[in-house]
Amino acid sequence: MPELVDVGGVPLRVCVRGRGRPLLLCNGIGASLELLDPLRRALPSVETIAVDMPGSGGSPATLLPRTFGGLAGLVAALLDRLGYDRVDVLGVSWGGALAQELALRHPARVRKVVLAATSPGWPSVPGRPSALRALATPRRYYSPGYFLRVAPALYGGAVRDQPNLLAEQGHARFLHPPSVRGYLWQVAAALSWSSVFRLPWLSRPTLVLAADDDPIVPLANARLIARLVPDARLRVVERGGHLFLVTHAAQVAPWIDEFLAEGA
Repeated sequence: MPELVDVGGVPLRVCVRGRGRPLLLCNGIGASLELLDPLRRALPSVETIAVDMPGSGGSPATLLPRTFGGLAGLVAALLDRLGYDRVDVLGVSWGGALAQELALRHPARVRKVVLAATSPGWPSVPGRPSALRALATPRRYYSPGYFLRVAPALYGGAVRDQPNLLAEQGHARFLHPPSVRGYLWQVAAALSWSSVFRLPWLSRPTLVLAADDDPIVPLANARLIARLVPDARLRVVERGGHLFLVTHAAQVAPWIDEFLAEGA
């Protein structure tokens, strides 16, 4: 069950599940920890640590915005509170930036990195304007009708033809929507962030996962990350779309599990 953990005066909603190698999950913008449940169920040999970042799910927004560097420090302090010296980290979309920042600023805390549907910030290949407009506000977390209307164009991939794939994700989305302030703080963190010129110093084995039909983060960004990180490999999900960790959890979970088990 999720619990609130006080981290230097910042309450964070955390859920630890399973047994095995500890894997910290950094979620997408505005997303609560429940949205990654399909992936967590598909990784039975991994202990997953899911956290709602400030302003998402059950974690209240901070009074002032924080940069990704500040958020990485908050996550490192959370690991201290939970008793983890070193973890693997998986970041998806917005959370991929947080995972990169954690590995770059606190390399001693990270063993391996999995980056899914994410980019290196600026400069990078932007998503489709229609998708970025929908992403700019948290409306899809509040209105089921709006979510169903924009989801195919926003997320792409299999959900274009099989909207039923989003049924469970949509239900979880409305249980714990982000606060407006928390969402805007997360948008602010992403606007000027970049790892492009620092990725050659990301010294951890890295698995880059991407889809070939992602309207938010085009595949070229994953290829750029895989080229810049010295010890990186790239795997592509065909017709996966931006939410492939959810819609294709059974396909990508063995890739993740195999990567994390190497050298363990």
